[in-house]
Amino acid sequence: MPPRPHFRLWVALSVLAGAATLGAALLTARAPQAPQASRREGTATIKRRDFVKSVRLSGTVEAVESTTLSAPRLSGPSSNSLVITRLVGAGAPVKKGDLVVEFDRQTQLATALDKRAELNDLEQQIRKREATERADRAKDDSEILLAESTLGRARLEMLKNEMLPKIQVEKNQQALDQADATLKQLRTTYDLKRKAAEADLRILKIRRDRSENAMKQAEANAEKMAMVAPIDGMAVIRTVWKTNNLAEVQEGEEVRAGVPVVDIVNPSTMRVRARVNQADINDLRVGQPVRIGLDAYPDLSFDGKISQISPLGVPSTLSPKVRVFVALVAVAGAHPNLMPDLTASLDVELARIPNALVVPRDALRFNGEVSYVRIQRNGSTQDQTVTVGEQNFHEAVVTAGLEEGAVIVRDIGNRGGQ
Repeated sequence: MPPRPHFRLWVALSVLAGAATLGAALLTARAPQAPQASRREGTATIKRRDFVKSVRLSGTVEAVESTTLSAPRLSGPSSNSLVITRLVGAGAPVKKGDLVVEFDRQTQLATALDKRAELNDLEQQIRKREATERADRAKDDSEILLAESTLGRARLEMLKNEMLPKIQVEKNQQALDQADATLKQLRTTYDLKRKAAEADLRILKIRRDRSENAMKQAEANAEKMAMVAPIDGMAVIRTVWKTNNLAEVQEGEEVRAGVPVVDIVNPSTMRVRARVNQADINDLRVGQPVRIGLDAYPDLSFDGKISQISPLGVPSTLSPKVRVFVALVAVAGAHPNLMPDLTASLDVELARIPNALVVPRDALRFNGEVSYVRIQRNGSTQDQTVTVGEQNFHEAVVTAGLEEGAVIVRDIGNRGGQ
């Protein structure tokens, strides 16, 4: 019986599926395979030399002797914004007394001139008032003398009353009473005039003193506009926020009172303020030698010593449970690139082993608790068990199992195929 149509269709589909699977397998077999990562190996010749165990710290360079010149805070009613008219160049050497930064002093000078003119006017008013008071006092003294004389004559006239008619006696009595009243009034007004004149002079003198103080304040403010270097050193221009960016202060810019503008640092004495983790603080001692490197200048390095260690720790920025201590490291020597605010790496020498067999740590291999190295001899490589002593970040001391001059294999990382 001939095959049915649906059976023939099923056979055809099966053949096509098999052909597709075979083609995919062939394409996969012919596709280039990704290269396998290969290990990079090198060699090192073992030599005897001093081994140094150290701890790595990080810190910031700062000057031991430095001072900051800030925009002056002016006394009296004055503006809180100042315009820089002159500014020393960044990194320029300065001597004590040299002009470093100067601000616009026109407002202060104008105020001083106005107050000086006001002071001179008040001085003239005081002298005029004193002269007027002297003239008024002399006039009042004359009037009192005249009133006393009139009173004396009236009293003499009263002695004649026994021989005068009654009407004349009454006139003499009225003249005596009037003279006595006039003298009393003159004496009373005399004291009042003197007190009034003294009060007027006091008011003028108070106004004069205020004008003099304002003038002196303005003159002092004008002197503050010119700032000189208090020590010999080098000028370091400070940075401020400018439209959401940090940039150096420049001439012609307006700054607020109290804003730091220039640092004067003595480059001959520098130090590094290092941050020490609480796990490493027990290994540090004052006087330990330190090797200092600058992150910005990898080719530069300096010797130094720990000069001070803080007795108390502060909470770390990573966790309040972790404490960080501060160590000050004095830098030996100087260099033009050794500037404040540079980040530095410090290797503090904890121990030194002279004439030791030192191997790179990447040459050590471990099998459980057994350490060994691979030695090259006569074109072949063989494993050699060794005893490891002190270690640091990059090297280790071999106390047994290895001889000087041996060539060992180093594992210096992985390299992907090209």
